[in-house]
Amino acid sequence: MFDFDGTLADSWPWLLAALDGLAPRFGFTRPDQAELEALRACDAPTVMRRLGVSRWRLPAIGTELRRLAREAPPPPLFPGVAGMLDRLADAGIALGIASSNSAAQIRRTLGTARSARIAHLAAEASLFGKAARFRRILRESGIAAPQALAVGDELRDIAAAREAGIAAGAVAWGYANPDRLRAEAPDAFFERPEEIARLCGV
Repeated sequence: MFDFDGTLADSWPWLLAALDGLAPRFGFTRPDQAELEALRACDAPTVMRRLGVSRWRLPAIGTELRRLAREAPPPPLFPGVAGMLDRLADAGIALGIASSNSAAQIRRTLGTARSARIAHLAAEASLFGKAARFRRILRESGIAAPQALAVGDELRDIAAAREAGIAAGAVAWGYANPDRLRAEAPDAFFERPEEIARLCGV
C-alpha cells in the first residue's frame, strides 16, 4: 500500500504554492525556506502548531486543497515510480493507495492503464485518518496485516501503519527529512523506487 503525495507523486512544489495562497484565508503562517526545512523533521501536530493551523480548520483546508488540485495539472510521478509499480503489478502483487488526495487526482496522475493496476484505492483520508484507510484496504483485499507493507514519506505514515498492524516502509525522496524518518526505525527504508520492487523479489 502506498501513500500518494510525496511517495508516488512529486506534488511538493504545487502544495507549497497552494498553501501560500490559502494562508491568509485560513489564518496560518507562511513559512520561509529555513522554516520549511526545519518542519521536514517534525511530526504533523508540531507542524500545525508552528504554522498556527487550528485542528478544527483541517477539514476545510483539505476540501479547498482538493478543489485547487482539480483545477491544476496533475503532479508527475517521481522518476522510477512508474516502472516500480509496473514491476510489482506484473508479478501479481496486489497494489493499493491510501491518500488524503482525491481518487480523481490520483487517477489523473497515474493514467488510465496504470490506474487499472491499482486494485484498491482509499482516498480523501483525513490528516490523521490513514490507519483507517489501511484497514479498509486490508478488508477489501482479504490480505492479512502481517502480509502487507505500507510505504509513505512522512512520520504519520509510519505511525498509521503501526496502528493498523502493518509493516512500515519509508522513502527518502518525499516531504519528510530522510534522517528523521530513519530515526523512527521503519521496517524498510528505500533510497530509490526500484528498491521497493527488489524487496518484493521482482
